[in-house]
Order: sequence, then C-alpha cells, then structure tokens
Amino acid sequence: MAKSKKTDEKEKEELSSEDSFKMDLFFWLQALVAALITLILLFTFVGRIIGVDGDSMYPTLHNGDLLLLQSVGYEPKQGDVVVLTKEFDASDGPIVKRVIAVGGQTVDIDYEAGTVSVDGQVLDEPYINPEEIMAPPSNYEHATHVEVPEGSIFVMGDNRNHSSDSRDVTLGAVDERYVLGRALWIILPFDHFGAIPDGTEG
Repeated sequence: MAKSKKTDEKEKEELSSEDSFKMDLFFWLQALVAALITLILLFTFVGRIIGVDGDSMYPTLHNGDLLLLQSVGYEPKQGDVVVLTKEFDASDGPIVKRVIAVGGQTVDIDYEAGTVSVDGQVLDEPYINPEEIMAPPSNYEHATHVEVPEGSIFVMGDNRNHSSDSRDVTLGAVDERYVLGRALWIILPFDHFGAIPDGTEG
C-alpha cells in the first residue's frame, strides 16, 4: 500500500512538471508571437531597417550600425539624423546625415572658426567629432554661404572632415522627396543599442 502511495506521488510530480513545462512553453510562444507582431507593425507603419556604411556620422553612429527608421508621416527637422537616397559623385546608395537647416533657412560655414551658423546663429554641436577641427574640403568645391530652397534640406555628417554632404556641389541642398526617413534607434550591435538623440538634445 505504501509503495502504491509513493508511485502516485511520483506520477503527480511528473504530471506537475510536465504541466509547468507546457505553461512555460505557452508563455514563451506568446511572447514570440507578440514580438513578431510588433516587428511587423513597426515595418508596416513606422519605417524600415538600414545599415550605416562608413564613418561620416562618427561618433554618433559607427560603420555597421543597424538603424530603425521612421518613414511614414515624417517631416525633416533641424538636428534630425536622416537617411537620403539621392545619388551623387561620392555615393550611389543611401547615406546617413544630420539635418543642419531646412527650407527657407540660411547656412554659413566658417572654416577658420570651425563653426556652422543657421540664420546667423552659431550652432551648439555636441554631436560632432571632438577630435578634429573642421577643415575646408579639399576634394570638391565647398560652400560657405547657402540659402536652402523651400522643400529642401542642408545636411552634414557629424565627422565633418570625413563626410561627403551638402557642401559637395554634386549633392547640395537635398529635395525632401529623397529623404527615406529619420533614424530613431540603433538596434545592432547591442553595445550601441539605444535612441539616437537629435541635435537639440545636447
């Protein structure tokens, strides 16, 4: 009789363990389905994923970073990091740059002082590469005064001495229709994971 009782208890423990495993599996599957649905919604209603190629946005972004973009309903704003699809001499694929000015604004670049001004106001730019002072580009004609046309944006890389951007006459001010979206998050690699601050967030 005692043996039968022990057998019953063992069977109950095995059943309990099996039920627990099934419950754990159920919850994991629920979490996986929820994550997949979230990703699908992000791709459908928010934007897309794109990789960084090059070091023109260092130290904000690094070569190989994977970015989540906001594409739907986005209008470029000063300070945002955006992805552009316009081809020019230095690139035939998407490029990542920072919006320095939007349509109707004026940009002045002082290479001697290493500053950029918009509408006469020198920008506070904590995001640029602090290891280098901005030098005049040597590989193309550079602009020091630009009036940005309506519907266009003036963009620059945060790594100013290693960036082909709106200072390049073959790119210049970029029509907003070439903006693929705003870079919101670095999602890979994990040690770079996080939101991308805009230029107004110190």
